[in-house]
Amino acid sequence: MTRPIPRRDFLALMGAGAVGLLFPTFFAAAGEPNRRKPNFIFILGEGQGWTSTSVQMDDALPDSKSDLARTPNLEKLAQKGMRFADAYASLPRCTPARASLFTGKNPALLHMTFVGEGGGNRESGFTDTGSKMIPPHCLLELPSEETTIGDLLKRAGYATAHFGKWHVGRISPSQHGFGENDGATSNRGPGNSEDPEHPNPKEAFGMTERGIAFMTRNVKAGKPFYLQMSHYAGRGAEGALKQTYEDVSRRAGGRDDKMVGEVAVMEDMDTTIGTILKKVDELGIAGNTYIIYTADHGSPGRNTPLRGGKGTLWEGGIRVPLIIRGPGIKAGACSHTRAIGSDLFPTFAELAHVGEPLPKGLDGGSLVPVLMNGGSGAVKRSREELVFHYPHYDHDNDGPASAILLGNYKLIKVHETGGVHLFDLSKDIGEQHDLAKAMPDKAAELERRLTADLKALNAQMPTANPNYDPGKAPETKKGRKRKNKRDDQ
Repeated sequence: MTRPIPRRDFLALMGAGAVGLLFPTFFAAAGEPNRRKPNFIFILGEGQGWTSTSVQMDDALPDSKSDLARTPNLEKLAQKGMRFADAYASLPRCTPARASLFTGKNPALLHMTFVGEGGGNRESGFTDTGSKMIPPHCLLELPSEETTIGDLLKRAGYATAHFGKWHVGRISPSQHGFGENDGATSNRGPGNSEDPEHPNPKEAFGMTERGIAFMTRNVKAGKPFYLQMSHYAGRGAEGALKQTYEDVSRRAGGRDDKMVGEVAVMEDMDTTIGTILKKVDELGIAGNTYIIYTADHGSPGRNTPLRGGKGTLWEGGIRVPLIIRGPGIKAGACSHTRAIGSDLFPTFAELAHVGEPLPKGLDGGSLVPVLMNGGSGAVKRSREELVFHYPHYDHDNDGPASAILLGNYKLIKVHETGGVHLFDLSKDIGEQHDLAKAMPDKAAELERRLTADLKALNAQMPTANPNYDPGKAPETKKGRKRKNKRDDQ
């Protein structure tokens, strides 16, 4: 005689079946592998900080969005997807942050800790006599032996493409697994024009057209795809459409040209995101496509309520927006689980059901448990803490520095002086109250942990400069004197 199924178990089975119907990507018949692979559209902004968009990144902080930018398409993406309130770039500059995004590894481990622009001289743009320390000679070319997300997914049967800014060396993206690409571009793309009358400033619209053509071909061919759209920076009128710049300028309330230009570039990018979202719907692939938006590092301008910006390890330099939409992700969710750029590599790998073992040395962990649990859950990484190593001088920073994030606390170590700063980010997101003297035991604990982590990463360290002359202030590669005091903007 067949035993009846208890009501509670029956309802549980029915619930599981309903979930399977809603999200077939993640469910298959017992004992059978799931052969339906999702698509990915990864959109990367350049120098667009945590508060650069009109999306409120933290549901508890009304000022975690721009009071000037209008990005309705990113708002739509967030309404149908998940925001990460505590997301970080791996470093506050293009080249290292992008290398980490593409490989899932810490820039310190890759020895790619500075930007390749301008030849990347040993002193990172500062004179020998004016710098107290000599920064390490870091790599500017992503090593060919490193496995990128393009390599991994291409081997898993995906069509892969990278359009837009590359900026991790002179080797073509095609040699790093991206079958279609714009070449090894830096800050200028193919066909880019600085003419404000040009219909394609900063390549935003051109790369979008190429991306849509790539999507369309592969959908028709029935092949899963990974599309990486990497936007270029823009700081003035020449970086955006003339009409967009004028619209932002009218409502900017006298803010400077750089700020207006930065917002205008963001709004043009948002327009292209709207075009992509519309095409995803037209192609009928929204139910099986993940769309990801983040930025490579913080804005060079104001990042209120955060301190600092591009080129610094303050929150304004490394905290960035992160929005993910796709099957199984709760619409409108805001996660407070900490995320970092290197997490995306293992996240994509898990969502794509990649069968091969992941590369050794990954710094990031998969965000899938968080994405599939409404924003809650833990991320399993190689270490509990996040580690940032930036052994270089840069505009308005305090010189070579490293940082560690563990729990509510963040410690920054300044290598010139050996001093540390300690902050409780749960109470002081603006990093205004240094707790290093009030909490010496906590500061010492985090510093010891940071030192051990840097050793484990084989991080390159700055060294004392025997030619240092304290009477000579260092100059940046743009000829601007580095400030001795911290710049909180």
